[in-house]
Order: sequence, then C-alpha cells, then structure tokens
Amino acid sequence: MITLSRLDLADAGTLLVGARARATEIGVPMCIAITDEGGNLIAFERMDGGKITSITIAIDKSYTASAAKKATHEYGAISQPGGVAYGIASAIGGRLMVVGGGLPVIVNGAVVGGIGVSSGSPAQDQDVAQAGIDAFLKGI
Repeated sequence: MITLSRLDLADAGTLLVGARARATEIGVPMCIAITDEGGNLIAFERMDGGKITSITIAIDKSYTASAAKKATHEYGAISQPGGVAYGIASAIGGRLMVVGGGLPVIVNGAVVGGIGVSSGSPAQDQDVAQAGIDAFLKGI
C-alpha cells in the first residue's frame, strides 16, 4: 500500500492567488491551471484578457509537470532534434508540453501536483508559475 500526498482545493487556491498576483504585477493576464500528482485538474482560472488559446496549453503544462514529474522547460531542452527525448511532444495525444510554464509542486521531495501557466512568453509563464509555488510553500 502507498500513502500519497496531493494538493487539495485550498492548496490550489493558494497557488492561483500567488500566480495571479505575479501576473498582475507584470501586466500579463494569464491562464493558470492546477493539477494533482496524477495530472488531474483541480482548479483553473482565466484572468480577464487571458488568451482563449492558452486555456488548453495551461492545463496541459500543469498535466505534464505533475504527471511526468518534470518542468516543461526541461522537456523543451531535451526534445530538440538530436536530443534524447526528440519527438516526445507528440506523446500522449500531444498533451505533453515542452514549452516553459509548467512546474511540478514538490513537498518533502515528492511531487504533489503541478501548475501550468500560459498567455505570456515562456519565461513570463514560468515566472508566474514559480510565484504560485512560492506563495504555496510560504503557507505550509
């Protein structure tokens, strides 16, 4: 038997608040998704002005970060032609994201969920995702 830790709705709310605050600070309305450790959606927010096309991207970034237990930008680096994971972006029906903005949420060394952010540049998305994680970790 395995005992798992996972994010709950209150945790997801804290992640959303932290990410939203950073997105507001940098002036880029974002789509923000929170998933549990298996990649299942817990919470989602599209800020006013967040791109419609970013809805699915944010959800899939969070899915990748939590279910694959790796930041999406890390997949980006190894999925280029000649890389060890070349072609992985087409895995799982195209859900595996290789663009920055998806980060696993790690507590006591275990991935308990993920956050995915989209609507800005990959660097902005990753910054906003990290702000969500920082807010969450501050509260535990």
